[in-house]
Amino acid sequence: MIIQRSALDSILLTNVVDLRFARRIPKAGFPATRRILCTKSYNLLNSTNGRITLNYKPPRGPHRVNEAADNLLVVWDILMQDYRNINMNQANLITQYPADDSFWKYFNESIYPMSGEQKLAFMNS
Repeated sequence: MIIQRSALDSILLTNVVDLRFARRIPKAGFPATRRILCTKSYNLLNSTNGRITLNYKPPRGPHRVNEAADNLLVVWDILMQDYRNINMNQANLITQYPADDSFWKYFNESIYPMSGEQKLAFMNS
């Protein structure tokens, strides 16, 4: 489902989202889109699991980009374990998971066991 920036921003505060979006800068040999598992849930990211398992680090200052002007959304990328700017010109919400204990069940069964190659395949699918 195609989703707008403000709607996704609201969803990410309490959920983890599987999202496909268009790359702002095309990369030779890579698809025109990228897939991401991301969140902005303060409760999830600042939990013990969030800090240890997802290597979450709180921001050290204000965003360096103007999200509204550039139609971007800054999120925590769970697979890359870092902040990521999502291009909202063409974003497609695939699945959303509540940012609670049910997410950790999904993460431990489906995401954590992935190899580095499987994670790259996920991001490029």
